[in-house]
Amino acid sequence: MLLALPPLYLKYFEDGYLLVPGFWTIFFFISALTLIVFVVVLTVQQKNNEMYAQAFLGATTFKLLACLIFVLIFIKKGRPEKLFFVADFMYLYFLNTVFEIYGLLRTLRNQNSK
Repeated sequence: MLLALPPLYLKYFEDGYLLVPGFWTIFFFISALTLIVFVVVLTVQQKNNEMYAQAFLGATTFKLLACLIFVLIFIKKGRPEKLFFVADFMYLYFLNTVFEIYGLLRTLRNQNSK
């Protein structure tokens, strides 16, 4: 939710030229992928704690490949401005990845302290 605040500010209070057309499509796609990865890894961890690392690596690889395919389709369909597209995509991808890693490490730390 916090990731949406800077783009909303740019859209409504600034010119909005820094956001590529279809920014919110990218936002919801990457956010949904992050949620799926988070839920899958937590589910695997609850069922078999020893498979946590493999599940995390597999889910992260899936997320990366899904994002690459999404980028290819997005670029072929729309031809966005390169610099703004890269900046918008990296903003969303890396901050969602930071959230994902932080949440999973926090969950793992809480389970290890029990």
